[in-house]
Amino acid sequence: MAQPLVKKDDDHDDELEYSPFMGIEKGAVLQEARVFNDAQVDPRRCSQVITKLLYLLNQGESFTKVEATEVFFSVTKLFQSKDTGLRRMVYLIIKELSPSSDEVIIVTSSLMKDMNSKIDMYRANAIRVLCRIIDGTLLTQIERYLKQAIVDKNPVVSSAALVSGLHLLKTNPEIVKRWSNEVQEGIQSRSALVQFHALALLHQIRQNDRLAVSKLVGSLTRGSVRSPLAQCLLIRYTSQVIRDMANHGQSGERPFYEFLESCLRHKAEMVILEAARAITELDGVTSRELTPAITVLQLFLSSPRPVLRFAAVRTLNKVAMTHPMAVTNCNIDMESLISDQNRSIATLAITTLLKTGNESSVERLMKQITNFMSDIADEFKIVVVEAIRSLCVKFPLKYRSLMTFLSNILREEGGFEYKRAIVDSIVTIIRDIPDAKESGLLHLCEFIEDCEFTYLSTQILHFLGIEGPNTSDPSKYIRYIYNRVHLENATVRAAAVSTLAKFGFMVESLKPRITVLLKRCIYDSDDEVRDRATLFLSVLGGDGTVDNDRETKDFLFGSLEVPLVNLETSLKNYVSYPFFSFLVLISFLGHQLSYILILQEPSEEAFDVNSVSKEVKSQPLAEKKAQGKKPTGLGAPPAAPASGFDGYERLLSSIPEFAAFGKLFKSSAPVELTEAETEYAVNVVKHIFDSHVVFQYNCTNTIPEQLLERVNVIVDASEAEDFNEVTSKALNSLPYDTPAQAFVVFEKPAGVPAVGKFSNTLTFVVKEVDPSTGEAEDDGVEDEYQLEDLEVVAGDYMVKVGVSNFRNAWEGMDEEDERVDEYGLGQRDSLGEAVNAVIDLLGMQTCEGTETIPSNARSHTCLLSGVYIGNVKVLVRAQFGMDSSKDIAMKLTVRAEDVSVAEAIHEIVASG
Repeated sequence: MAQPLVKKDDDHDDELEYSPFMGIEKGAVLQEARVFNDAQVDPRRCSQVITKLLYLLNQGESFTKVEATEVFFSVTKLFQSKDTGLRRMVYLIIKELSPSSDEVIIVTSSLMKDMNSKIDMYRANAIRVLCRIIDGTLLTQIERYLKQAIVDKNPVVSSAALVSGLHLLKTNPEIVKRWSNEVQEGIQSRSALVQFHALALLHQIRQNDRLAVSKLVGSLTRGSVRSPLAQCLLIRYTSQVIRDMANHGQSGERPFYEFLESCLRHKAEMVILEAARAITELDGVTSRELTPAITVLQLFLSSPRPVLRFAAVRTLNKVAMTHPMAVTNCNIDMESLISDQNRSIATLAITTLLKTGNESSVERLMKQITNFMSDIADEFKIVVVEAIRSLCVKFPLKYRSLMTFLSNILREEGGFEYKRAIVDSIVTIIRDIPDAKESGLLHLCEFIEDCEFTYLSTQILHFLGIEGPNTSDPSKYIRYIYNRVHLENATVRAAAVSTLAKFGFMVESLKPRITVLLKRCIYDSDDEVRDRATLFLSVLGGDGTVDNDRETKDFLFGSLEVPLVNLETSLKNYVSYPFFSFLVLISFLGHQLSYILILQEPSEEAFDVNSVSKEVKSQPLAEKKAQGKKPTGLGAPPAAPASGFDGYERLLSSIPEFAAFGKLFKSSAPVELTEAETEYAVNVVKHIFDSHVVFQYNCTNTIPEQLLERVNVIVDASEAEDFNEVTSKALNSLPYDTPAQAFVVFEKPAGVPAVGKFSNTLTFVVKEVDPSTGEAEDDGVEDEYQLEDLEVVAGDYMVKVGVSNFRNAWEGMDEEDERVDEYGLGQRDSLGEAVNAVIDLLGMQTCEGTETIPSNARSHTCLLSGVYIGNVKVLVRAQFGMDSSKDIAMKLTVRAEDVSVAEAIHEIVASG
C-alpha cells in the first residue's frame, strides 16, 4: 500500500516522499495497455493504466505516431463499458492524445451518441472532448447541438458548452460568434458557474468592438450579475472600459466609477477585494476616489483569515508606491502585522511601512527586516529591496545604513533576479546621491569577487567604467577589476579589459599602470580578450596602428547613442539580407555588446550605425514588473495590436511608392481621430522622413452589417502652407472588425521642421451585409465621415534618446554651441505641470529621473536629451522656479552638435 506523500515543509526528515508513479517506464505501460483489448473489460485495471498514460503525457513523454495510434484505437473499445468512472478516464485520454483528422472519425460517432445521452455527465464530457479534437468542417455539423447545450437546464452541460466555446473561439471564431444569443441567455442563468463562463465567452466574442464591450458592461452593471466569480470578471472588464475611454480622450466624470464603488459593499469578499484593487489601479486616481477602497482594505488587515490579510496588504503595498499619504491611516494596523506568522504578510507590511513611514522609523524597521530576511522567498526579498531603494531616495541622509544593509544581503545566497534587484538599487542610490558613490562602488567591487552571474559581473564592470574614473581615488578600483581578468570566464574578462581601458583613457595618471596591465592581457587564451587588449593598447599608446583621433576615442569610450535593442534589431535585419558571405565582428567594447555575424557573400554596403533608430521604446515600471506574469485565461484583457518603429519601418519599406523617401526618422504614437463609441474607429500615425511626411490612417469598421469599399482619407492642408500632397493610397475593402491602413503623403522642405494643421474626411462606399450568409450586396452608397483635425508639431521632429551619463555627455559638447535664454511660463497649478508641458512640447527624453518632481517643490532642474531631424544630438538643461503667486520662470540652456539646432529649440519654446 502506498504511503502518503510527505510535505516538504513538514519536520519529518527521516521519512521519504513516495510517488505511486515512481519508476514507471513508457514501454511497460504500453504493454499494460493491451488490457484494453480483453474480451472482459476490467474497469479498475483499465483506469489504472490510463492514469499511468496520462502521467507520462503530462511529464513530457512523447509517443511515436504508431504508439499513439495503437493506444487511441485500443481506448475507443472501452466505450463498450458502462462503468462511469472508466468512461471519464476515456474522455481524458482521448483529449490528451489529440488524434489526427483521419482518426477522429472513428470516435466521433461514440462521442455524438454520448452528447445526446440522458446521463448529464456523459453529455458534458463528450462536448468537451468533441470540441477539442474536431475541425471546422465537423464543427458545423454539431453546431446545433452545442447551441442547445448552452441553454441546457443542467449547469454542468451548459458550462461545458460555454468553456468549449472559449477554446473554439481561437480556431473557429466565425462559428462561435453566431452563438451570441444563446450566450446572452447564459448570463441570465441562476447557476453561478454558468453565468461566469457565459460572461467570459460573450466578452471574448465582442472584445475587438469597444462600443459593444461598453454596452455590455453598461447593461450588466445595473445589477443582473449574481455570481461572485462573474462579478469579479465584470469588474475587470469595467476597468478596461474606463482605461479605453481615458486613452481615447474622453474627459469629465469617470464612467462606471459608481459601480466599482458599489462593489466595495458586496457580500462576497472576493468581489470587495477585486473592486478595491481595480479602483487603486485606475489611471490618475484621486485621493477622494481612493478613500473608500483604502477603508475596506484596512478592515481586511485585521481579518482572521491569512488570505484576506495578504491580499489587503499586497494591494496597499502597491498603492503606497504612488500614493503613500493615502495609506498612512493604515500604519497602525500594519504595525501589528510585522509579527504575523505568515512571513509574506510580514514582509509586505514592513515594506509598506517603509514607503509610508517617516525618517525616524527607518532604523527600527530595518532591524525588524534583518531578523527574517533569511526566512522569506526571493520574490518577497525583491519587494523589500525595491522598498529600500525608494526609501533611500526619499530620505537621502539615511543612505549609509541602507547601503550597509544592501551590501550585507548582497553577499548572502540568492537567485539571479534577487541579486540583480540589489545591484540595481545600489546603482540607483549611487546615481541619485553623490555622497554614496564611493562606498557604493566599493560594495559592488567586493560583490563581483564572488559573483556567480556573468550578466551581473559585466554590468557592474560597465558601471564602474562610467562612474569609477570620476571619483576622488580611481586607483583603488583597479585591483578589483584586474582580478576579473584572471579569475573569470571569457565574457567577464573581456568586460574587465574594456573597463580598465576606460580608466586609462579618462584618468591620465593611471595610463602607465593600465598600459602594463593590458599588455599582460594580449596573451589571454580567448580571442575576444586578446583583440580588445590589443586595440586599447594601440589607442592608449598611440602607436599609429589605429587612428587616435577624438572620433575613435568617442566611439570606444563614449556613450552609445542608440538603444541596444534597436542596434540588435538593425544588425539582425542587416544579416538577414541574402548577399553576405564573410565573418563580421562588431564590438562596442565600452558597452559589453558583441555580435558575430556569419554571412554568405560580400556586402555591397557597409553597416551604418547612423541608420539605427535612436527612438527610446519606453515601458512603464508597472509593465516591466508584469512581464511574464500577464493575466491569462478568462480574465485576461484583449491583446494589443503589434506596433513600434521596426514594425512601421517594415510596413513602409514594403510599399513601392514610399521606397524613394529614404530612411525613416521617426514614427509618432497613434493619434485618435474618432470618439470611443462611433461607427468607425480611425487613428493616425505620423511618419517623418527628411523631406516627406506620411500619414498612416488605421481604420476599423465596427458595424457587422456593413462592408466598406474604396476607403480613402481626403486631407485639407490649407492651414499647412509648407506641405504639398504628393500621393495617397486608398483601401479597396474594409470588412467588419478587420483593421487596415490608408496612406496620404505630403512633401515638405528637406530637413526643415515644418508644422501645420490638417483637416481629415473619411470617404467610402457602404454595402449592406446579410448576417445569415455574410455576403455583401452588389450595390453600395457613397458616404463620408468627418474626422478630427490633425497637427504636425515641432516635437514630431525630435526622437527621444537617453544618455547613460548626462554630465559626461554635456561636457563632451562644445560650449560655443550653447544657447541660453529665460522664459516666463505664467501661472500654473504646480511646478510639475510646467515641467511636463515643456517635456511634451520638445518631445525629448528625460534623463536621470529628473521627470519626478516633489509635490511641494518650489524649484527643479530637468535634464533632457534627444536627436533632432538630421541626426543632430541635442541636450537641454531646464531650470524652473515658482514664486508665491505660482508664476513660473524657466532658464533654458541648450547644447547641440549644430548651433542652428540649439537656436531652433529656443524658437520652439518661444512660440509654444
